[in-house]
Amino acid sequence: MEKIQRENHIIDAEGKILGRLATQVANLLRGKNKPGFVLHQDMGDFVTIKNVDKMKFTGKKFTDKIYYRHTGYLGGLKQMTLKELHTKRPSEVLRKAVMGMLTKNKLRARQINRLKFEK
Repeated sequence: MEKIQRENHIIDAEGKILGRLATQVANLLRGKNKPGFVLHQDMGDFVTIKNVDKMKFTGKKFTDKIYYRHTGYLGGLKQMTLKELHTKRPSEVLRKAVMGMLTKNKLRARQINRLKFEK
């Protein structure tokens, strides 16, 4: 069995659109840019994102998009708009977008751990 070579990618998010950046990051985390890509192997690279707070959003998403979560208790449905989440934690907006683009299986937890953010 051969050793997986992981590269480090540093991406500047300043002026980039959220969805297009998220697809680029998701492909790097999965390893789809490599010639030996296989669905069931975790062969993706490390990705570091800079200037996440300077990302752009198209349309009315910034005010209209709503993120939902549930506490587990009766009536515990919480909601937060993209604007509120972006002011609190801008990196969480991109992380949620990338998380939704990764495969929903055991590999996703390992792949999302390789995503880092810096100021």
